[in-house]
Amino acid sequence: MTSNCIECSDALELIHTDDEGISVQSKCELREGDLVATIPKQACLTIKTSGAREMIKAAGLDGCLGLSVAVMYERSLGAVSPWAGYLQLLPHSECLPLVWTLDEVDALLLGTELHKTVKEDKALVYEDWKECILPLLDSSSLNPAFFGVEEYFAARSLVASRSFQIDDYHGIGMVPLADLFNHKTGAEDVHFTCAPSGGESEENADSTITNDGSCSDDEPQTEALRFQENGSATVVDRTSLYSTDLGCLKDVEENPMVLEMIIVKDVKAGVEVFNTYGLTGNAALLHRYGFTEPDNLYDIVNIDSDLVVQWSSSTFSGRHTRARIALWRKLGYSGCVSENSEYFEISFDGEPQIELLILLYIIVLPEEAYTEMDLSVSVAQKSDEYFIINMSKQGRASKCKISEMGNDMLLTKSVCGALLSLADMRESLYGAKSLDDDIEFLKSTCCIRERKLYHSLMLRVSERRILKRLRSYAGSRIPSPGVAKRAALRNKKIAASRKNLRQ
Repeated sequence: MTSNCIECSDALELIHTDDEGISVQSKCELREGDLVATIPKQACLTIKTSGAREMIKAAGLDGCLGLSVAVMYERSLGAVSPWAGYLQLLPHSECLPLVWTLDEVDALLLGTELHKTVKEDKALVYEDWKECILPLLDSSSLNPAFFGVEEYFAARSLVASRSFQIDDYHGIGMVPLADLFNHKTGAEDVHFTCAPSGGESEENADSTITNDGSCSDDEPQTEALRFQENGSATVVDRTSLYSTDLGCLKDVEENPMVLEMIIVKDVKAGVEVFNTYGLTGNAALLHRYGFTEPDNLYDIVNIDSDLVVQWSSSTFSGRHTRARIALWRKLGYSGCVSENSEYFEISFDGEPQIELLILLYIIVLPEEAYTEMDLSVSVAQKSDEYFIINMSKQGRASKCKISEMGNDMLLTKSVCGALLSLADMRESLYGAKSLDDDIEFLKSTCCIRERKLYHSLMLRVSERRILKRLRSYAGSRIPSPGVAKRAALRNKKIAASRKNLRQ
């Protein structure tokens, strides 16, 4: 990769261990604004830079599919590929649920946000291979051993977990060095900057790297990366990779053809330097990158709209449910929509999405209040004139504009009861084992040797803890039987006093 003009500061050190793979550590203190690496766009493995670019273009492939073909093609070239060293550094595949067996998906992800999604992903990726990759083998001299369905799944896992958006011309690509930084949610040390393209056409740069491993004015660089064998932990030999000091990098002029990695906060010497993949919950982290984080504040649990319909239809009737949902939609509300599914999010602290609260509120409204509200929607000229029938704790109804309704007004005893029922229904999807069972199992599971089991358990535990918080959120707003009895007696006394006064 030296011949590809990638420059990395000597202030960074690549550490490799058998258990945890590669990480990037600081050898000295780094300051905010330090430029620690520059990566020419032509050094990135993209559809445009791959030796398979004409074949990919002719087949009409793009995005993740096209880049996966580029990865498989460069792998098929072996040491002749300009990215031979980089590809040797990568695992054959990332441990994403996408490459798990169907039995593993069913056993490990049952009940989680990913169970259905991963099974759908596997079917779609297989269809991609069958319809787009398999025909390439019939019409070209490609080596079938590198373009089978397992190889395609492996390449897709690498592209899903390691690719970056480079620019409008290159699209997404594999970026050597940049993908070696590990992720930490909300704790970014280094930022990967994609500078906008300048006036020079990127088309003119395609000849810089060719598929025979040559780089414009240099000899072919095909030597694979090697590791120094110094026990279980080794330092990657960067003399054959990329090396320069921090001072040299500071003098690099702004170049739209070059990507930069910049320190965004001060970093102490001898600690790992992290990138971030965004503020992402564990379901998304496991789905795309193959790992989870404990106590991830961005975790959520989804309550599928079908679950709400199931609860309402069993509590009331199908006709009642359809009418109440229709009114909710007339008011302009909907849940989150992904492809053909609609769902409601429960946040990390157990708070439900406001749209779910409004839907439940409408579903449990007494018939008279519902009829009056439905009529108001029919005669209203604009949405800000819509109102909800506000049921007080004493059971009295009054009109209230939707924009004025807060969570406290929506969280009636009936709505909280509905939330508790939905939490139980959602919990049942995980099977017979309890949350405590999962927590104990997680404690005894090794995140290195049992990676799939560990991270799937972490996801289950994270989601079930949110459901537990949802129960606390709803349950804390339902008065205990003793409190409710005392409140009823107090209301009865107040009513009697008012009657006496009128007499």
